[in-house]
Amino acid sequence: MQTSTVNPENTPQAVSSEETNQLPFTLGDLKAAIPAECFQPQVGKSLFFFARDILIIAGLYGLAYYLDSWLFFPVFWVMQGTMFWALFVVGHDCGHQSFSRHKWLNDLIGHLSHTPILVPYHGWRISHRTHHKNTGSLENDESWYPLSESAYNQMDLVEKIGRHYLFLLAYPVYLFKRSPGKTGSHFLPGSPLFKPSEKWDVITSTVLWTSMVGLLAFLTYQWGFMWLIKYYAGPYIVFVIWLDLVTFLHHTEADIPWYRGDEWTFLKGAISSIDRDYGFINHIHHDIGTHVAHHIFLNIPHYNLKKATEAIKPVLGEYFHKSDEPILTSLWNSFRKCHFVPNEGKKVYYTSHFR
Repeated sequence: MQTSTVNPENTPQAVSSEETNQLPFTLGDLKAAIPAECFQPQVGKSLFFFARDILIIAGLYGLAYYLDSWLFFPVFWVMQGTMFWALFVVGHDCGHQSFSRHKWLNDLIGHLSHTPILVPYHGWRISHRTHHKNTGSLENDESWYPLSESAYNQMDLVEKIGRHYLFLLAYPVYLFKRSPGKTGSHFLPGSPLFKPSEKWDVITSTVLWTSMVGLLAFLTYQWGFMWLIKYYAGPYIVFVIWLDLVTFLHHTEADIPWYRGDEWTFLKGAISSIDRDYGFINHIHHDIGTHVAHHIFLNIPHYNLKKATEAIKPVLGEYFHKSDEPILTSLWNSFRKCHFVPNEGKKVYYTSHFR
């Protein structure tokens, strides 16, 4: 079952400002509905999940090295890539300062989680903060925002293939180039992404990221290119697919509205995301599919999101979006239905050139 504001025919649709009602609840109403303990990070619990992921990753590496079989390596890539993604989610909590109440510990674990999987922790943290501050805004959102129909039609074939057909491999490109229509690198302190005061944070993460690349290059020199494929490149590609799949599905749905100009508010944008059910993988990747509550209150640790979600659902009512479709079905539907939004209108919905 899916609860959402519906655009059933998936045709270009814009809703005028006069037709857009104010929300029947406030941020305060939602916060009051959530038990206070949901906002409290528990350092021991957070460290447990970090340690669990590290131990599983180490165990999988040991097993892969012991078996050293091409019959096992594809299975290893899927399992280890999934654990890389789980480790990313731990660093995601750190970036939101929901891992603990200590910034130094959050940043330490954030770097330990993200650097080995080639994510520049501070560079990503800052751009991700921009995404959360502007979710659902056509002008200012940072990731997975739609293009207007005219902008889509002006894209050349290579751009369309990259954005709409190879999007599950987009993340490494995003780190260097950002999303279409925006400029800046996650590695350069002079990028438009960053404030001057964030210079040394960005430099720190870039140096660590570069050191990890250097380590991989040295190990490849020592043990050969096949070592890189077997033990790192395979899992890394699976991790990138997971990252792009989950973040794409958080914000790409034909029934979810996007806003222009003064029609956008933080709360309207925050609830313009959707919860997804990943089945048995939910616990492995730390319930990251519980995304609506996370966007409203980003300081809730991942292990409290399910409880917080149940608390706000009665308040949100029809404004709570959740899909119980199989993930591959959701991916196919969003791929076919979500290409651009109308050129005009303050509240708009995705539509597609498949008509």
